[in-house]
Amino acid sequence: MSLWDPKQVPPYPPLRYTADEPEASAWVKRADEPPDYDAFGQVQYRYLAGQQDTGGDYGLYRVQIAPRGGGPGPHFHRTMSEAFYVLSGTLSLYDGTEWVDGNTGDFLYVPPGGVHGFRNETDEPAAILILFAPGAPRKYYFEGLAQLSELTDEQRREWFTRHDNHWVD
Repeated sequence: MSLWDPKQVPPYPPLRYTADEPEASAWVKRADEPPDYDAFGQVQYRYLAGQQDTGGDYGLYRVQIAPRGGGPGPHFHRTMSEAFYVLSGTLSLYDGTEWVDGNTGDFLYVPPGGVHGFRNETDEPAAILILFAPGAPRKYYFEGLAQLSELTDEQRREWFTRHDNHWVD
């Protein structure tokens, strides 16, 4: 494939910004800001760019999981892809067929319908970036997990379905 032959380069998406002049619309989220949500000291979430921030294009989250902090078992999503990039530590990643160690710098991509899971089973903390595309209101999912024990089994099933989280036995 030649980078110089336009017949071999895939097309770019359609134009989305059509004004004559560029605008100052970028923003910075600082690394030293406190987490946006802390789930009982086990999992800390930083909402880097949520659905509302990106106009629904994607959601990007930095997640810090405490030593032996667990994580979700095998599940899939119908409306979005999900990607994981391990920033630090070691996570067990489920790729739909087996659990494998994901170490710093490893990446896991999951298309819609792809079975996956992740968890921290080590004695060290782990941090990951999670990207959902298109963006979904995942902050409500993350923060709602704390109230699951207050729901009936039927309400819990409905809650997971509403948040596009489908468990695999």
